[in-house]
Formats: sequence, structure tokens, C-alpha cells
Amino acid sequence: MASFTLHGIPVSKGIAIGRAHLLAPAALDVKHYLIPEEQVEAEVLRLKNAIAAVHQELQIIRDDLPKEAPPELGAFIDVHALILSDPMLAEVPLNIIRHRYYNAEWALVTQIDGLSAQFDEIEDPYLRERKADIQQVGDRVLKVLTGSAISLPPVAGEGAAASIIVVAHDISPADMLQFRDGAFAGFVTDLGGQNSHTAIVARSLDIPAAVGMNNASVLVKQEDVLIIDGDAGVAIVNPSPLVLAQYRARQERMLRDRKKLGRLKKTPAITQDGTEITLLANIELPSDSAPALEAGANGVGLFRSEFLFMGRAGHLEKFPSEDEQFDSYCQTVVSMKGRPVTIRTLDVGADKPLDEDEQTALNPALGLRAIRYCLSEPQMFLTQLRAILRASAFGPIKLLIPMMAHAFEIDQTLALIEQAKGQLRQRKQKFDEDIEIGAMIEIPAAALALPMFIKRLDFLSIGTNDLIQYTLAIDRVDHEVAHLYDPLHPAVLFLLSSVISMARKAGIPVAVCGEMAGDVKWTRLLLGMGLLEFSMHPSQLLSVKQEILNSDLTLLEPQVKKVLKASEPSAIEAAMAQLRAINSEPEIKAAARRR
Repeated sequence: MASFTLHGIPVSKGIAIGRAHLLAPAALDVKHYLIPEEQVEAEVLRLKNAIAAVHQELQIIRDDLPKEAPPELGAFIDVHALILSDPMLAEVPLNIIRHRYYNAEWALVTQIDGLSAQFDEIEDPYLRERKADIQQVGDRVLKVLTGSAISLPPVAGEGAAASIIVVAHDISPADMLQFRDGAFAGFVTDLGGQNSHTAIVARSLDIPAAVGMNNASVLVKQEDVLIIDGDAGVAIVNPSPLVLAQYRARQERMLRDRKKLGRLKKTPAITQDGTEITLLANIELPSDSAPALEAGANGVGLFRSEFLFMGRAGHLEKFPSEDEQFDSYCQTVVSMKGRPVTIRTLDVGADKPLDEDEQTALNPALGLRAIRYCLSEPQMFLTQLRAILRASAFGPIKLLIPMMAHAFEIDQTLALIEQAKGQLRQRKQKFDEDIEIGAMIEIPAAALALPMFIKRLDFLSIGTNDLIQYTLAIDRVDHEVAHLYDPLHPAVLFLLSSVISMARKAGIPVAVCGEMAGDVKWTRLLLGMGLLEFSMHPSQLLSVKQEILNSDLTLLEPQVKKVLKASEPSAIEAAMAQLRAINSEPEIKAAARRR
């Protein structure tokens, strides 16, 4: 059998070796036909029963979750149950059957395709990939309608040779749960991206995975031997004996290294010259607090509150209520056991409309989003502010405002926060009167006009994903220009270093909460710029901590100055190579003794 390599998007690190098991999407088996008028209600009932069966199936999976299961799993099962109950999926296909006489499968696929097309227009990568959740729920209903089961084959034998690698067009968190009792070593999918729920669950379960491989489910055959290199986002099909042996050796080394990393959980993140660094977690759900604590996070640097607003129509009465939001924020802050929680206010709008009837902006990335949207909907914003303020009575909370660029936006936001405080005082509800308020620095204009932010606010958080995207005028998830996304562009380096430097000189805390914070190849660069706070996915925290423990700022800072002075790409890369070479040998034992 010929060997070949597939390239995709790395979403969960590690190496998996096993045999391929293909999962065909149910939509491929869907038949399209018209039904007689007298059979319409029977067809409607067939779809209703299938939806009810999936509800029951999801509830059983939820109830059977082991106590040690990552909290993300239960949360994502709940999301799929909510999607299944949404009228857009639970009622519209029934109307298609009644009015167009489509069979149940055809009606459901028609509606899923329509919803998917709407999500394709969303600019924000996290929300755009929620399309996958709708498709996964629909696929589950289709499997009931067509009678095709979701299962792994029985595995004979033990060890790596008995492991199974699932190859699918897409795979849902619920499917992953059903596989947990089998020898499920990793997975490869045609669809997906860094922010898909499947990717998030893969990282939390520590399952090697690569997604976005386009035709993997067509090119890979049942029982093919597969290697997944989760670090590179590569799948090697039918590798030669030599390549297989090399990857087995790498796999063993990585397992040993991970065990060593585990020793660092309680080790303070202190550089070799004695500088203490704060490591925080980025989370989407209250249940993400558990893995953040398990990884040793000093707190939450970014709680993305938009998750609470997803899947709702954009009418004020349909937004999550103040009490509903308060419960989520309070649950998060209490579960963090006194560690600070930074909650970002709603970051949606324009490209990700909450109202399905709302028109999409011509250029959504530059439209009515984030704080611009919130200021245009003051009652909705006040509701969220009151909920966050009320939760601040139960633990330390910091309030983070996204996408501000103008002084009047800061002033209007501060005025609304004061209004929310006044409303709570009238109700005699407790809150932290001195709650800290900060801004996301993610627009070049904000980075270049930093004094007006420093004058008005308590802290700053740099969103490198958007800052790089807006600085270079490219969409990093657009495959035609994604290669232009470059954290080492001189303009990006200038903005990053100047924000960190100006904030530190002013005595105002500054963190980085974008992807650069969790990528070890940028850790020394940010340290050398003077960054003292990093916020990242919990799974990245120990690797970054190890890099910090092996860094000496007195050696990094002069080399980072050389990086910043360089203007040509070759010179920047050469300076970065020298930066990475400083104290490159890990000394985990010495770090562990420092505890």
C-alpha cells in the first residue's frame, strides 16, 4: 500500500498511531423524494420521533458522564440539546414537509444547509465554527432516521497496535463520548478549525487530532495504518517501517516529557533571574474553571461571555436574563476559589448578528460589533453589566471591554457602568464598588493612542489575534490570505512592544490573551518585551510555564531589542533564532526544587 501524507490544522498536540476507522456522514445516505399529501403528517411524526430519540440519546450520554470527565463535555452535550430544541431545527423542517412535501431527511438537510450558509458569512472564527454544532446535531437526527448507528468496532489485543483512529467528515463531542470506552487514540476530520467544539474537547481530553483535511474521509481507507502528528496537523497514511519506528520513539519521548511537565503544576512561574510571571486561563464556560485550576492557573484572564448569548434571536426578551447571566458569572468566580476572573463583555454584532433577520454588514470585521454593538443596545448592555457587578460580590472580578478605539466610547462605557451600579444601589444589591475596568487593545488605533486608555482605565489586555489581523488588513481564516498573518511583522512587533512598555511605565497591568500568549515559540519574545501576564487555554499553561522557568530576562531583553530593531524578515528570523537558543536546555528538576 502506498504511503502518503495529509495536511490539515493542528488542534490538539501529541502523536497517535493506529488503524483507521471511517465514519460516513449520514447526509451522504439521504434520499430526496416527494411524499403524497395524505402521508404528510405521518412524515412529520417520523421526524418528531427522531428528534425525541436524539434528545433521549443525548440525555443518556450526559447522565453516563464519569465524574472525572472534563467539564467541557457535559457543557457541549447541553449545547447540542439546546440546538435540537431550537425552533429553527425542531419546527422549520416540519413546515418544509407540510408545505413542500419533502421527505423528513430531505427537509432536515435543506434546513441545515440553509443555516450553514448563514454561518459561513460570520467573520468571527469562534462563532463561525458553531456551524459545525448544527451540522453535528442534524447528522445525529439523520442517523436515527436512516437507521445507521454510530459505533467503533471491537478491538482485539492491547497497546498501540490495537488503537483506533477515527476518520470522519466531522465528529461531534457526543460521538467522542460514545467512543470513550474503546481504544480511541485520535481523530482526523475533513472539516473543523482551531475553535470548533470538537477541537476544544480534543484539547481538554488530550487526544491527538488534526482537522480541516478536506478529503481525508475519501482518501483514507478502512484499516489503513495512520500516524497523527497533532503538533504539525499532519496525518501519515500507511507509513514505512522506518517512519513508523521514528514516530513510536517520538511518542515515547513525548509521554516522558508530559510526565515531567506534570511536576510543574504547583511550581510558581518565576524566571531564572527571579521575576514572577502571572499565568491565567482563557475560558468559554463556567465549567472551564476546573481544568484552569487543575493546570495551576493564577486566575481567569479572559471569560468569553458571548457563549451565553449564542443560539438566541436578537430580541431583548430573548437575550439571557440578568439572573441567568449572574448565575453563570457567579458560578465561575466561586469555582475559581478567590482567584481573579476577568469577564469580557459581549463581543458580537454585525458579522455575527443575534437576530436572524438582521442584515449582515458589507464589511463585518469593521462593522457594528463588540462595544459598538453594546452601546447601540444600552438596555441589553446594562443587563449584562448588572449581572457581572452582582457576581463581583462573591469573588474578585475584573471587567474587560472589547474593541474600543475612541475616548467617547470609553467615557460612554464608564457612564453606563456607573448607571448599572446606581441601579443596583437602588435595589440594595451588593457588588464590588471598586471593580477594576480594562480595555482590550486589539485595534491599531487603540495601541497608538494608548495614553487615553491609561488615563481612564485600570488595566489592559492585548488581543493579539485581532490586533495582527487589523494591522495587516487580512482575515487569518481566509485561506487565500492566511499566509500573510504574521506575528513577526515589524508593525506588529512595534505595536506589541510599545503597548507593553507604555503600560508598564504608567504602572498599569497589561496582559496578552491572544493565541501568542499560549504558543511557546513566542514566550521568550513577550517576556523580553516586558510582559508579566499571559492568558491562554489551560492545556497550554504548563508548556509556557516550562519556557518561563528556563528563561533569564537579563539575557532575553537585549536579544529582543535586536529583534525589534530588525526590519527585514530574514534579519528578524535570525534574531529570533538566537533568542530561542538562549538557555534552551530545559531544567525541570531545578524548577521543581524551587517550589
